Amino acid sequence: MTASVLTIARGRDAHLANLVRGLSRQTELPTELVIVRMQEAAYALPDAPFPVRQVALIRDSLPLAEARNLAAREARGDELLFLDVDCIPDPDFVADYRRHLAGFDGLVMGEVMYLPHGVTRDGWDYADFEAVAERHSDRQGPPPQGIRDCTDYRCFWSLNFAIRRADFERIGGFDTRFHGYGGEDTDFGRSLEEAGMKIGWAKGARAYHQYHPHHMPPVHHLESVVRNAELFREKWGHRTMGHWLHAFELMGLIAQNETAIRILRAPSEGDLALTRHQSHRPYCNSAEVIREIERRRAVPSAAPVAAE
Repeated sequence: MTASVLTIARGRDAHLANLVRGLSRQTELPTELVIVRMQEAAYALPDAPFPVRQVALIRDSLPLAEARNLAAREARGDELLFLDVDCIPDPDFVADYRRHLAGFDGLVMGEVMYLPHGVTRDGWDYADFEAVAERHSDRQGPPPQGIRDCTDYRCFWSLNFAIRRADFERIGGFDTRFHGYGGEDTDFGRSLEEAGMKIGWAKGARAYHQYHPHHMPPVHHLESVVRNAELFREKWGHRTMGHWLHAFELMGLIAQNETAIRILRAPSEGDLALTRHQSHRPYCNSAEVIREIERRRAVPSAAPVAAE
């Protein structure tokens, strides 16, 4: 069996370079790294002790589902290890996934730890990560050892997972009707459930998520979140990303009922400020933002939810 690591990227040059460096320090090297770049310019990357291939996929919107499918088609390995461009794999990342896939009949999700701003700026070492990395408070932690079954398909997360090629092809990959940001992961998880394929939380196969500015809930992707939520409803009978839609509604960005979502206005500078990832925090938390919105709405003297 052979293992291909797959990533998709637009921008994030420094993050991708660190991903390559992390793969170069593996206790078991991958067969290859396949990069689907959603930009015209090829990446200039560090030398690596394994083949690295870049495949271009240029679309007007962000074709995340299509890009992951293309990476899988281009891969030569029997085992597909998907890792987001802003992640650095732990030295045992490849070895852990290969061991887990050998003993688990299904898809495996490895650990994710979040790094604060500046940790990777001037070179890095894994000991530095261990001292400051944090687990996301809204994500399940790994089991003490081995793999624990995940019984809720909504927990599937494409940031760090591994699957056998044959299983990925049997599922049909990601639904390419989802484009832009949001929804394609939950749709893929639902497809796994419908096919009777297990999802497992794994100890190990750790990835360190590198800091970058972001918004959560993702008001900067308002239109695609709404579109993809409606696509999910058409396909499965109910919407996904409900917590984000709830936040958008509280902020006055949308109005929704059982049959439709209507965008009322574009995000303002106040909305962006409220949801912006603060540089002293390793990760964003939608639940905290929603609680703050609800607090402001409950206290008339509090600052407005969004400044127009």
